[in-house]
Amino acid sequence: MPVISCALVLAVAACGGKNPVDEKAANTAGLPDINAAAPTATGEPHVRTAQAQAAPVPQPAVKVPAALQGRWGLTPADCTTALGDAKGLLVINSDELRFYESRAVPAADADSDTNSISGNFAFTGEGQSWTKYEALKIDNGRLTRTETKPTASFSYAKCS
Repeated sequence: MPVISCALVLAVAACGGKNPVDEKAANTAGLPDINAAAPTATGEPHVRTAQAQAAPVPQPAVKVPAALQGRWGLTPADCTTALGDAKGLLVINSDELRFYESRAVPAADADSDTNSISGNFAFTGEGQSWTKYEALKIDNGRLTRTETKPTASFSYAKCS
C-alpha cells in the first residue's frame, strides 16, 4: 500500500506544473488536424474553408428536360408548408436541381431524353462541393430519383 501512495503522490506532482505538455512536444508539424470535421453521412469530406465557400458554382453542361421541371415533394407537406421546413422539396429547372440546403447541376457526362436525365451532378451546399451520380425519370406522373454514395431511390409527386 505505501508503494501505491508514493506512486500517486509522484504522479500528481509530475502533472502539477503550469504546462503539463513536455517542452520537446512543441513541434507538431505533420500531425493530423484533430479539429477537422468528420466525413458527411454520405462519406464526402466536410469542406469549410473560405476558398470552398467562395468557390464559383459550376455551370450546367446539359439542360434538364422540361418534363422534369417544376416543384416536387416527397410528402404533401413539402409542397404546402410556408415555414421554410420543406426538407423533401425538390425544385427542378432547366439548369439545376434545388434541394433543402444544396443545389446540383448536371455535368458534361449526363445523358437525357424527354422524360429523364442521368449522370454525374456537381453539388454545392453549406460551404461544401461534391459530385454524385443522379438519375431522374418521370413514370406515370411520378418522379423517381436514384442516387449513389450511398445508393438510394426516392419517389416524388408534382406539387400543384
